[in-house]
Amino acid sequence: MTTRNAHAIQMRNYGPPEVLTYAQISLPPLEPGEVRIRTIAAAVNHTDLEIRVGNWPVTKAVPFPYVPGVEVIGDIEEVGESVNDIRRGDRVITMMQGLGGVRAERSGSYAEYVTVAVAAVAPVPSGIDPYDMAAIGLVGVTAYEGLRRIGPLAGRRVVVTGAAGGIGSAATAIARAENASVLGLVASPEQVDYVRALGADDVIVTPKDGPLTSLQPESVDGVLDAVGGNLFGPCVEALRSTGVLSLVGAVAGGDVRFDAWQLTRPVTLTGYSSESLDGLALRNAVTALAGWLASGAIKPAARTIVPLAKAAHAHALLERGGITGRVLLVP
Repeated sequence: MTTRNAHAIQMRNYGPPEVLTYAQISLPPLEPGEVRIRTIAAAVNHTDLEIRVGNWPVTKAVPFPYVPGVEVIGDIEEVGESVNDIRRGDRVITMMQGLGGVRAERSGSYAEYVTVAVAAVAPVPSGIDPYDMAAIGLVGVTAYEGLRRIGPLAGRRVVVTGAAGGIGSAATAIARAENASVLGLVASPEQVDYVRALGADDVIVTPKDGPLTSLQPESVDGVLDAVGGNLFGPCVEALRSTGVLSLVGAVAGGDVRFDAWQLTRPVTLTGYSSESLDGLALRNAVTALAGWLASGAIKPAARTIVPLAKAAHAHALLERGGITGRVLLVP
């Protein structure tokens, strides 16, 4: 029997974590080509925090009530007409593609049930722990696509900024699985052992104030940057000739500085945004990530599990900083 009512997190205005409230909502009937997912876990992203505060306003004419969340893993509860390749009970993951986010074409993933187009889901192979996949989730897909912009990684030296965070953890593990030598940059000494356990060969604790002087110029082949801010300039200088910096986030701010003369060297500055993600790219990335998880080539990321009803607490944790790995909301 189809569930017609369920619980979700809603916000009716921008503001502090307390604007996130646990509410009962009505589930709309499925349209042709849609599937309903019974949530196992929904990861919290910095995107969700920026939207909640109002730094990244929802672009819909009538933004509220708004259900946050841009990714979810769960089991198919119901399928709409013309859905043939996904069945009830299948385990899937979906993210972005209008789910929550600033576009908010659909209600987000902070909910017991999530409705999306079948073309936007990727099957999760049997035997993969759903919490392991949830913990790698969007950050894993982002890291995977960002690292692809750097090129082949085997035998190369790669810097990962914010290596203890969500994207950084995934990028460190993936780069190591691809036989790269990884130098992780972290914010505190307490994160060093965790990043080494992910596969980093070396770890640098970045100074809270002052320049980053321990990253040597022209010493690495690539940089996966999820931090931006004052780390960007030293990372550009650290690139060897033909090196590539791929920016996938800027939690320290997008206002960056670097020596313009660096652009006279044969280096490439590029980036990736998950706003461009489509179903095919998602399925390719999930296949690769699941394969590495199954083989043990990448270790499951650390996670903090918070009940869905306590989403405000989850946001406060992530906002406070210092979280290792990811925060997962579980109904």
